[in-house]
Amino acid sequence: MQNIVAIVGRPNVGKSTLFNRLIEERKAIMDDESGITRDRHYGQAEWSGKFFTVIDTGGYVVGSDDVFETAIREQVEIALQEASVLIFMVDVSAGITGLDKDFANVLRRSKKPVLLVANKADSHEKAYAAAEFYAMGYDEIYPISAATGSGTGDLLDKVISFFPSEGNEDPHAGLPRIAIVGRPNVGKSSFLNVLLGESRTIVSDVAGTTRDAIDTVYKAYGKNFILTDTAGVRRKARVKENIEFYSVMRSIKALEESDVCILMLDATQGLESQDMNLIRLAQTRRKGIVLMVNKWDLLEKDSKTAAEYTKDLKEKLAPADYIPIIYTSVSDKKRIFQTLEKAIEVYENKYKHIPTSALNDKLLPEIAHNPPPAHRGSFIKIKYITQLHGKSPNFAFFCNHPKHIKESYRRFLENKIRLHFGFEGVPIKLVLKQK
Repeated sequence: MQNIVAIVGRPNVGKSTLFNRLIEERKAIMDDESGITRDRHYGQAEWSGKFFTVIDTGGYVVGSDDVFETAIREQVEIALQEASVLIFMVDVSAGITGLDKDFANVLRRSKKPVLLVANKADSHEKAYAAAEFYAMGYDEIYPISAATGSGTGDLLDKVISFFPSEGNEDPHAGLPRIAIVGRPNVGKSSFLNVLLGESRTIVSDVAGTTRDAIDTVYKAYGKNFILTDTAGVRRKARVKENIEFYSVMRSIKALEESDVCILMLDATQGLESQDMNLIRLAQTRRKGIVLMVNKWDLLEKDSKTAAEYTKDLKEKLAPADYIPIIYTSVSDKKRIFQTLEKAIEVYENKYKHIPTSALNDKLLPEIAHNPPPAHRGSFIKIKYITQLHGKSPNFAFFCNHPKHIKESYRRFLENKIRLHFGFEGVPIKLVLKQK
């Protein structure tokens, strides 16, 4: 990665607002409350024909013992190492603060180019007031308003002057996307960090630690793909804070943009109604699904526990019993990569295409042996089957009376498709057409 810009500074100076403006979408959550952003957040931007990656970071606080602020500092320091240009944001309306001075000392140890940006300069008077920040020792100050975009053009002209190349328009285009979803505190961020071997996202016992949907490029089994860690999704009635509401919205959006979602459960709590809502949403959006039962180490087990647990899950999932189930322990690192391997397998199933000859050779004898029930004395004959092109498995059955085939026979046909051709973890759509 070459053209990378990190937006850094103390809390509540408008870093996420500028991040959203540069990438031209509302990806990061913005709020007047301090400390909303916690993890590193990546997005793609373009200016004057040059493409670059933007990193949004949490507010840097020196000397704090708060568990989140300590973890946020670690995330900011990683961003400082990754970036080729640093945007140091301060707040004109607040003037120079002790936190600004402390962070300026941190940046002086970096050999990267640093641009001092005085945000919230949304009037001429405030733009003139930005001259106060020359006392911090920088040669040039860029007064801007991240909310309105005023002054960002001059800033971006300077930013792209440091780039050695034009960059890639979208380095992640076409990569498979796997979203990790579930209720709060089931271990989603811990799972991602174990896979990466680093603290990509902040982990704590406090539910709701992750707020944004965090994308990470990952390579395994010879494939590149994007893993998305999401905020925990609770029932709508329990969501009372605006911040959590927007976190949930971004989690749902991440699911809708994914190819496969890994739904994490807490083994000690089982499959709850909110998990079923997420499964139904994934089915409606035609997403591949893997059920990951975490904290399996916390259950008292005997030789029948897994079989009984699986039977109970399958009964609750019915008729979506095609979803694979993996029992894991993220804390003990058990079957972590098996879950990822299964997710990749489900992704391949989602885009698998069966030749028409193979479909008819396998399914027509099954249909002849168990034909659809007659309707008012009229026999229903299915004469031809083919798979339609699309981003999920769709099969067309040509017959003489498509409207009179009952739902139970549709399930029979789907089961036969799965029996002969697999498609584990992927919803199948059947289209009955008039021959």
